[in-house]
Amino acid sequence: MKRVKKLATPPTFLSYAAVGGYEESLGPLGDAFDLCDPSDSFGQRTWESSEGEMGRSAVNIALTKAGLSHTDPELIIAGDLQNQCVASSGGVASFGIPFLGVYGACSTCTEALLLASLMSESEFSSLTVTLTTSHNSAAERQFRTPLEYGGQRTPSAQWTATAAGAFILTTREELLSDKRGLAKITEVMAGRIIDGATADGSNMGAAMAFAAADSIISFFSSSEVSPSSVDYIVTGDLGYVGSDILRDILKEKLPAAAGRHIDCGTLLYDRCARDVHAGASGCGTSASVLAAYFLPNIAAGDIRRILFLSTGALMSPSSVLQGNNILGIAPAVLIEHFEGGNNL
Repeated sequence: MKRVKKLATPPTFLSYAAVGGYEESLGPLGDAFDLCDPSDSFGQRTWESSEGEMGRSAVNIALTKAGLSHTDPELIIAGDLQNQCVASSGGVASFGIPFLGVYGACSTCTEALLLASLMSESEFSSLTVTLTTSHNSAAERQFRTPLEYGGQRTPSAQWTATAAGAFILTTREELLSDKRGLAKITEVMAGRIIDGATADGSNMGAAMAFAAADSIISFFSSSEVSPSSVDYIVTGDLGYVGSDILRDILKEKLPAAAGRHIDCGTLLYDRCARDVHAGASGCGTSASVLAAYFLPNIAAGDIRRILFLSTGALMSPSSVLQGNNILGIAPAVLIEHFEGGNNL
């Protein structure tokens, strides 16, 4: 079965925005974020509402960058880590845009981009917004314990990012004809559910590494694209532990891909300056790093092509307490530089 779908009408990133909190502002990419709130609250009373407002801000910034109003998009696809994705639905409810809520844990960003690309391909939506958010304080309270408890984290644990990434994808030529230096999604692939071989909720990077390896190997075996033709193979948030495991797998099974791997969970924070243990996690990690770093560099032509796969740990507080192994998933999209202008 050929798993990779090459898009006949690749959607273009018309604009994008990265929003974060205090820790994100101090990281290596802090200056590249469009907005960072040092209080992490975004003017709201609860952390859960703060995440919704953070996402709303990201969409507003992306729309403003594109010169669009709230009435222009045909669809918004959004997801987060809160139960029933209430941060996403609450954050964008006032926009009145038709909405699809998605959940792929930390793989949500790529899942949303994949679905938006297929919506464009089928002409269901020619102007789509995708949004992905996570909030450290909301996620810790839901998946582990409130921060006030002061629970100790293991060395393999990661720091959930307070971050959001919003993206506007379009196939409308009239919106792109005068623009140069763009990025397109040209190929997509759904991930498979892979047993992460661990039930340790404090070591999600290790659990997700096997799904990332499966997707990377599957993509290059199903696509005409080779590992040597991409600048980076970008995973979502394996962190330092999961990244080491992934590289070991690739060195054995697909050596050409091992040296091109880079992980968003190792890029968002400076772990020498801040105690983030094994790096960043949370679905806002890959979304914000894609918007703040990779897409601007792809649009500028400094990076020509990346395979982008956010990685998700499909677990819940109940599944962890019941001792179930953590399942991983890693959908993938191929993002390429596009000169733009009148050569559409």
